[in-house]
Amino acid sequence: MSYLPHITVETGSNPTASVIWLHGLGANGHDFESIVPHLKLPSTLPVRFIFPHAPEIPVTINGGFVMPAWYDILEMNIERKIDEAQIQQSSDAITALIEQEITRGIPSNRIILAGFSQGGAVAYHCGLSFDKPLAGILAMSTYFATWRTLKLHPANHSIPLHLFHGSHDDVVLESMGLEARKVLIEKGFEPEFKTYPMSHEVCLEEVSDISEVIQTLL
Repeated sequence: MSYLPHITVETGSNPTASVIWLHGLGANGHDFESIVPHLKLPSTLPVRFIFPHAPEIPVTINGGFVMPAWYDILEMNIERKIDEAQIQQSSDAITALIEQEITRGIPSNRIILAGFSQGGAVAYHCGLSFDKPLAGILAMSTYFATWRTLKLHPANHSIPLHLFHGSHDDVVLESMGLEARKVLIEKGFEPEFKTYPMSHEVCLEEVSDISEVIQTLL
């Protein structure tokens, strides 16, 4: 089977857990590769980080310019009209990477999905519909794009959800992250939400918090 091209970083030999981390629009898997050492995970917790590259597609809101994207954004408004068939395709590709980790000996409940911006929207879509229990979802500076149509799977009805957002984000407004939190609560989840005085980015305090969450989940 062919998989999305991706970068693999292991924090120790014989990893006992995996984190699949999705980048944002216009970036690639290298975008978060350098974050691994800054997480300062203990040697007793060897983790395999997988950073997939999104395919290059035309993006409507950017004048049809071809760039790495998990799905096309058709309208740049608060609703963020998107190509739902493409987000499903990306979700299926991430599902394949999860299944690959399971075949390599990592139990599904020791696999975390993490995503920034567009990558976070795919992490929601994939993780909440996956048919085996996952360790958690880390959603950074993102929104729940398919909350109206996504069919949730009971295997992940109690999955830990950790939402991180910048209070000065002018790309994905903080209100969109809060709306995702509201929708998730209405669907029976118990998401944790934390904000930082930053724009559409990741800060050192957030990296420290992500490290703590990863260690807690695993």
